[in-house]
Amino acid sequence: MTGAIRFAVDIGGTFTDLQLVDEATGRVAAYKLPTTPEDPSIGLIDGIRGACARHGLALDRVEVVMHGTTIATNAVLQRRLPEGALITTAGFEDVLEIGRHARRDVYGLKAEPRTLLIPRHRRFGVVERIGADGRMIAPLDEAAATDLARRIATSGWPVVAVALLHAYANPIHERRLREIIEREAPGVEISLSSEISPEIREFERTSTTVLNALLMPVVRGYTRRLEARLAEAEFKPLLYLVQSNGGATTPARAGLEPARLLLSGPSGGALAAELIAAELDLPNLIAVDMGGTSYDISVILAGRRNVVAAGEVDGCPVRLPMVEMRTIGAGGGSIAWLDGAKRLHVGPESAGAVPGPVCYGRGGTRPTVTDANVVLGRLDPAHFLGGAMRLDKAAAASALDAHVAQPLGLDIDRAAEGVLTVTVSKLATAIKLSLFEKGLDPADFALISFGGAGGLHAVEVAGELGIKTVVFPLNPGTLSAYGILMSDLVHDLSRSRLMRLTPDCLPALRALADGLAVEGRAILDGEAVPADRQDLAFTADLRYQGQAFELLIPVPAQPLDAALIDLLAERFHVLHEQRFSYADRTVPVELVTLRLTATGRLGKPPVAAMAADGIAAEPTERPMRLGGAWQQVPVHQRAAIPTGDVLRGPLMVEEEYTSILITGGWTVESTGAGHLVAHREIAR
Repeated sequence: MTGAIRFAVDIGGTFTDLQLVDEATGRVAAYKLPTTPEDPSIGLIDGIRGACARHGLALDRVEVVMHGTTIATNAVLQRRLPEGALITTAGFEDVLEIGRHARRDVYGLKAEPRTLLIPRHRRFGVVERIGADGRMIAPLDEAAATDLARRIATSGWPVVAVALLHAYANPIHERRLREIIEREAPGVEISLSSEISPEIREFERTSTTVLNALLMPVVRGYTRRLEARLAEAEFKPLLYLVQSNGGATTPARAGLEPARLLLSGPSGGALAAELIAAELDLPNLIAVDMGGTSYDISVILAGRRNVVAAGEVDGCPVRLPMVEMRTIGAGGGSIAWLDGAKRLHVGPESAGAVPGPVCYGRGGTRPTVTDANVVLGRLDPAHFLGGAMRLDKAAAASALDAHVAQPLGLDIDRAAEGVLTVTVSKLATAIKLSLFEKGLDPADFALISFGGAGGLHAVEVAGELGIKTVVFPLNPGTLSAYGILMSDLVHDLSRSRLMRLTPDCLPALRALADGLAVEGRAILDGEAVPADRQDLAFTADLRYQGQAFELLIPVPAQPLDAALIDLLAERFHVLHEQRFSYADRTVPVELVTLRLTATGRLGKPPVAAMAADGIAAEPTERPMRLGGAWQQVPVHQRAAIPTGDVLRGPLMVEEEYTSILITGGWTVESTGAGHLVAHREIAR
C-alpha cells in the first residue's frame, strides 16, 4: 500500500504518547508506552516500531515525525546543564542576581533566593555602550574583548551568552563580540540576546539568553542522537520539533534557539483543544491535561488559545512567546504524603516512569493518586493500558495503609478517598487561578479533559467549579500528540521600539513592520515553504504611558494608517478594562514591542472519520467506592457507545489508554465526531 505515515510523539515524564495518521486511508491511531528517562529517544523509536507493528504498517512508509519533547525543560529543572559564561556591558554583570523587585512572599523578611544558572565568577563585563535609541555612545573595547575570548578558549566552557545593554536597539557590538569569540575560541557555542530575544528589559532578556546558551549543547546532542537512532532504525523521516508557541521547527533551528522548546509538549494539547472547540461550537473551553506527572491548564477563549510574550521556568524568566499554560505537580504519579502536622498533601513530587506508582510493581514504595484509584476500584488492574500492564492492588493498598491510613487513624478506603479529595481540590484551585486572574468566570466555560489520568477526576473538578459541561475527546490519553500532528511551522520575531501610539508614529511603525516581514519570509523561504503557504500575523505590546507591563493586541490585516492606530488603542482600552476593571482613555497609549508570527502551513494529512480505539464489548459491572460507599457500577467500553445515546451516572467508560468516571448527577453521550460530552443534570 502506498502513502506516507505521519507520526506525532509527545514525550512526558511518565508516558510517551504517539498518534499516527496513515495518509493512504486517513486512519488515525494512538499508541502509548512508558517513557525511557535515561534517553527519551529510545522510547520514541520503540513507540514508532510498536505502533507500526501493532497496526501492520511498514516502517519505511514513515515520512514525517512531529516531536514534542521535555528535554529542554527537564535539563533546566534537573540542572543538567553545561558550564557557561555570560558577557554583558561593564557594570551590569549582576543583572541576573539583582532581578526584579517583585517578591512572592510580600511579608518575608528576606527576598527569595535567585535562580542563578551562571555564577558570579563566570559573568564578565566589557566596555561598550549603545543608547536606548540605538545610537553608539561608547565603542566596544576590542582588545579587552579579545583577551576575554582567549580566557574562554582556555577555560573549557562550551557555551557563552552575550547580552549587552540595549542590544535590542542596535546589535552591532554583540555581533562583533561573536566574531571575536569565534576567532579566538573556535567550537564554543554562542547565543546573542539580539537574536533570541531582541526586547527591552535587560533582566528578562539576559535570563532568556543564558537559558538559550546553556541548552544549545543539550538539545543539539539530543537531536543528533535521535537522528542517529532513526537512521539505525532503517527509516529517515522528516523530523520537526514542537515549540512553546505550539508551532513546529526544524532540528537545525531548534539547536540555535532551544529555549523555544521549554513548553514543547503541553502546547500540543492546547492546539488540539482549539480544534475541538471549533468542531463542537464551544468557544470557551478550559483545557486540562492530566498525565502521570503534571496537570497542565490552558484557556480557549472565543475559540482561540492565548499566546503570551513571556513565561518562567523554575524561577528563570523566559522572554519568548509561548502558549499560556499553568502547570502544577499533580498527575497520576503524584505522591501522597503527610507533613509534620499530619496534613495530607498530594504532589508536587512524582513517582515518574521509574519506579512509578506502587501498583506498577517496579519498586515504588510511596502511594500515589493512581494507587488510590486502584484501591477504590476506579482502575481495573487487569486492563490498564489495554492489558499491557497489570497493576498490583494489594501493594497499592499496603502503601496507602503504611503512609496515610495508619498515621491518620483511618481505614484504607477512607485514606484513598482523602487522597483523591485533596487532588480534586488542588486541580480545581489551579483552574480558578487561571480564570480569576483574567476576570473570567468558570461558569461561562466548558471543561475539556485529556491525558491518561484526567478522565477519572474531570466531572468532580467541574462540579467543584460550577461547570456544567465536560468534553472527553476521542483518544484523550494521547490528545496532545494529536494536536502536535496538526502543527505548522511557526517562527516568532520581535523588535522593541518605544513610541506613543499616534499617527506621528506611522513611518517608524511601517519600517518596523516591513523589516520583520522581510526577515520572516526569509526564514520560511529558507525552509522551502511555498509563498502561498506563508502567513504573516502581527501583534503589538501596548501599555498606558508609564506602566511597567503590556498587553498583547492582535494587529488586523489592514493598511497601517491612522484608522488602524485608533483601532489598536481602543482594543487595548477594552482588554485593559476586562483584565483590570478600568480603562483610562485620557492617558496616551504606548507601543513597546511589535511582534510577527511567520507561519509556514504544512500540508495536513487527510483524516478519515475517527472511532475510539478498543473492542466494542457489552457493558459489565465492577465494584467501586463512590460517595463514601461501595457499589456495583456499570462499565462501558467507549467503542461500544452508540452515537446519540444518553447514559446516566454513576458509570465508568473505559478505553485502551484511559478511564472516564461519570458520577451521579451527570449524563454522558457520544457525538457524531466520536467525542463524549457530559452534562450536569439540573435538580428539579
